[in-house]
Amino acid sequence: MKPLNDLTLEQKVGQLLMCGFHSQHADEQITRLIRDYHVGGVIYFRRNVESVDQLTRLSAELQEMAAEAGALPLMISVDQEGGMVARIDQEGMTQVPGNMALGATGNAEYTLECAQILGRELKSIGIDMNLAPVVDVNNNPLNPVIGVRSYGEHAESVAAHGVAAITGYQSQGIAATAKHFPGHGDTAVDSHLGMVTVPHDRNRLEQMELLPFRKAIEAGVDAIMTAHVMFPSIEPEPIPATLSHKVLTGLLREEMGFEGIIITDCLEMHAISKPYGVAEAAVRAVEAGADLILVSHTLQDQVAALEAIVEGVRTGRISEEVIHQAVERIMTWKKKRCGQQNDHLVSPKASETVEATDVEPVDCTKPTEPNELTLFKIASSSITIVHNDGLLPLDPEKGVYVIWPEVVQRTEVDEPWSHTESLGMALSQLRGRVREHKITTQPTYDETDRILADVSDSEQVIVCTYTSAGHLPKGQQFLVEKLSKNHSLIVIALRNPYDLLEISRPGSYVCTYENTPAVVRVLSHVLTGGLQPTGSLPVRLR
Repeated sequence: MKPLNDLTLEQKVGQLLMCGFHSQHADEQITRLIRDYHVGGVIYFRRNVESVDQLTRLSAELQEMAAEAGALPLMISVDQEGGMVARIDQEGMTQVPGNMALGATGNAEYTLECAQILGRELKSIGIDMNLAPVVDVNNNPLNPVIGVRSYGEHAESVAAHGVAAITGYQSQGIAATAKHFPGHGDTAVDSHLGMVTVPHDRNRLEQMELLPFRKAIEAGVDAIMTAHVMFPSIEPEPIPATLSHKVLTGLLREEMGFEGIIITDCLEMHAISKPYGVAEAAVRAVEAGADLILVSHTLQDQVAALEAIVEGVRTGRISEEVIHQAVERIMTWKKKRCGQQNDHLVSPKASETVEATDVEPVDCTKPTEPNELTLFKIASSSITIVHNDGLLPLDPEKGVYVIWPEVVQRTEVDEPWSHTESLGMALSQLRGRVREHKITTQPTYDETDRILADVSDSEQVIVCTYTSAGHLPKGQQFLVEKLSKNHSLIVIALRNPYDLLEISRPGSYVCTYENTPAVVRVLSHVLTGGLQPTGSLPVRLR
């Protein structure tokens, strides 16, 4: 690795950029960024993934390209949060549970175990940084972007699970990234789409939003990602935290004592790109104290950000010492993390770092692989029966009608799985006479009319709801209300537990927090009485 003083200004600034590209191979975009602009970081998305083997080869190819260009090793990252936000969902990558499912177990040891599994797998395919865990405290039912990505609404619980995840990832040589600082949980706007404000006073921020980040810093987290959110009690100027010197340097560096890498959320998000432009925002983020600038998509914006920072140094707007310090932190991290192998990493016992509650294996499912066993244990400990008016377990003598929403629309926080299992499929393995009607997450009135006609003679009706936004789609609300007039419904919230707030109280209400295959299989045993789940709501339905 070259000494810092041997790097040109352009090479130093290149180290401050983490960029995405649009291919499953080293295309012209990422090749230019590495060879011509000395970019030091790469981020993967679903668009880059065909298989685990292909991604492993791609990581090696990109690192070889950087070495041939005389550059420092690349920092390769991914958003592999678990649950419904997982960029790599191909065979060979364990579908670990998401944060709210883990929060519902009340057992931070599970979080540690999942992070260790995922950390080992990410390291084996050439990834060095996971942009996880989310340690936002989700106490706003209308939050359209965090939701089940949070461990829950209680700061102490979020902090405990966050520390467990950080410990698990970093024990396997993966840099953990606590996000989104100072906190994105109490918002009702998606910062991908517009500006957001958290108006609370400093005392409230200390008790709620900042607590998990303080605990993450105490746990030695490698990186913290900023939020494109305004905090007027910290920064009186109307600017988001990502661009605020008071937030990043004054609060995070000086007051909270964080010495690791500060990485921005993507500057192409509309909360930043619309009012400032990506190039100007990159300069402002560096001035504020960010070390690593994330520009995920567009080559034009990526190059503009690089050139704007270089120009900022040359004109004296940015001190070269600021660049020097940021690169020094990045190089320290690369020496620590890049290129480590799993065979000499320490895997601490979960009980040494977090308090745990023992849970017996799930006898009725009998998984054979260790990771599969973990997923089934967690699913049985996370699925939550909120209330049951005698409709569960299902009567084996009566037929079952299941309405299942299929996720087909891709968003920043919601991506269809490449391999799924519907509840009707899982139930049919345990009970005969199961009929299933699949709908979109935005069903039309015509769809509802067809279901009402089809379901009229069904004795047991299960409606699964799904939303990744702050509100349950109107079509799903309408469907549930129409069905409830003639049927005692079992409603299962497949993602957002807050769905209950937007429908009439059903006969039974169950929360699963995600629709991954392991959860759906365990859910089928719960519904048929083969398993009693022990999950507790990590949020209040008020």
